[in-house]
Amino acid sequence: MAPKLLSLSSLSSICSFPIPNSSPTNYKFHTPKPTLILCKSTEPDGCGAAAPTRGDIYLQRQQSVAASSSVLATTKKKKKKKDKMMFQASNLAPCCYGCGAPLHTSQVDAPGFVDQETYDLKKKHHQLGKILCGRCRLLSHGHMITAVGGNGGYSGGNQFVSAEELREKLSHLRNEKALIVKLVDIVDFNGSFLARVRDLSGGNPIILVITKVDLLPKETDLNCIGDWVVEATMKKKLNVLSVHLTSSKSLVGIAGVVSEIQKEKKGRDVYILGSANVGKSAFITALLNTMSYKDPVAASARKYKPIQSAVPGTTLGPIAIDAFLGGEKLYDTPGVHLHHRQAAVIHAEDLPVLAPQSRLRGRAFPVLPETCLTFYGPKALQIHIVPTEEADEFYQKEVGVLLTPPNGKDKAEDWMGLETKRQLQIKYEDIEKPTCDVAISGLGWFSVVPVNKSAGISNPGSEVTAGELTFVVHVPKPVEIFVRPPMPVGKAAGQWYDYRELTEEELEVRPKWFF
Repeated sequence: MAPKLLSLSSLSSICSFPIPNSSPTNYKFHTPKPTLILCKSTEPDGCGAAAPTRGDIYLQRQQSVAASSSVLATTKKKKKKKDKMMFQASNLAPCCYGCGAPLHTSQVDAPGFVDQETYDLKKKHHQLGKILCGRCRLLSHGHMITAVGGNGGYSGGNQFVSAEELREKLSHLRNEKALIVKLVDIVDFNGSFLARVRDLSGGNPIILVITKVDLLPKETDLNCIGDWVVEATMKKKLNVLSVHLTSSKSLVGIAGVVSEIQKEKKGRDVYILGSANVGKSAFITALLNTMSYKDPVAASARKYKPIQSAVPGTTLGPIAIDAFLGGEKLYDTPGVHLHHRQAAVIHAEDLPVLAPQSRLRGRAFPVLPETCLTFYGPKALQIHIVPTEEADEFYQKEVGVLLTPPNGKDKAEDWMGLETKRQLQIKYEDIEKPTCDVAISGLGWFSVVPVNKSAGISNPGSEVTAGELTFVVHVPKPVEIFVRPPMPVGKAAGQWYDYRELTEEELEVRPKWFF
């Protein structure tokens, strides 16, 4: 009796089962790579006319592979269901409606703390879902209290949650059928975009919402901005349904987002996703206010909406909001903390300096006889122009004094300094428009103008038409620098911005934008 030789395809589990309509044979699969296994029959296969044909052997192989694949698929499906059940079970625990932290009565300065008397009273009346924790009460009164380690740490405080733990709370999304509303800050477009958003959203459809467009300079043409955003988004290769330019403060564009959500949710829950401090809670408030005119469920939900704060890490857990007549949930999610943003390397008390409170105005600085840098960022941030050869000495002398944040000499002693140095070679061919933007993650951007004729800086006799500029940029170690096509802001941008000609195929897949 000779052993049979079988070739098995890629499998990843161990199983034993009989093959129908054949001799009782045990097959073992235990390796992710193709391999050869010798299986010895307990009964002779026969010879001559009774021997199995090549077709019988091939059929047995295919049945083995199909059966094992079915086992693997069932195992994976059970695992996904278990993960989802675990997430749902965690949501059953009573949480603060302001930040999503689990309620407790033990540690006074921890997120989710409620005094025992209040907790017992609300529990007695089945109102634990209507409690605001002590930290959220302080945040609502302007206190800068972070709860995320390594992001805006404050002296004497405890760090309760890591950025990795917050991100892990969103990991279930990739396995659910959901509608994702992804928020991006127009003032920090590259820094807040979430480069690895597909790891969180999976293949779910995305409505891209650009926030804070009311902060753009006066007379900015939003048609140009919308086209610029879509061009940048297309390079990300995401499943974006549409792009919306919005302002949670003035409610510009919010009605369009509401309409798109109602059209696309199709029975799915809606998740608001974005980086920390991108404006998710403010956007949800604006969303509920707009929906409340026609939806009594949304009107009722406005009373217990998430807390708004300038502190990254305000929301510490998914917050389910009953906002739709159909019964679907609207989820406010923890912000994804990005180590490469400026907010991650300064103290919580200094965060307001980085948050623009009013419309941006370009501040132009001549850096060469004809080259000009125009800065777009917070007005509270002071900019000093010094000769290159004096820059190091000026920095060492003024850090913590003129150069802030950090504010104060005590913080300057703990300041890690500008450890990252990047040299940029920028080529230009058209002197009639900005060459590019140099964006610093979480801070703003510099528009590079090779020849600034409008400011009277250029030499009247100059005939420069093309060339190359060299810049050296120093930033704190984790902070990233982005070189991108110039954002078309201000009145003059409508004259130099070029709309790219699109093919019919591009027009079909290119998301539409609205404001």
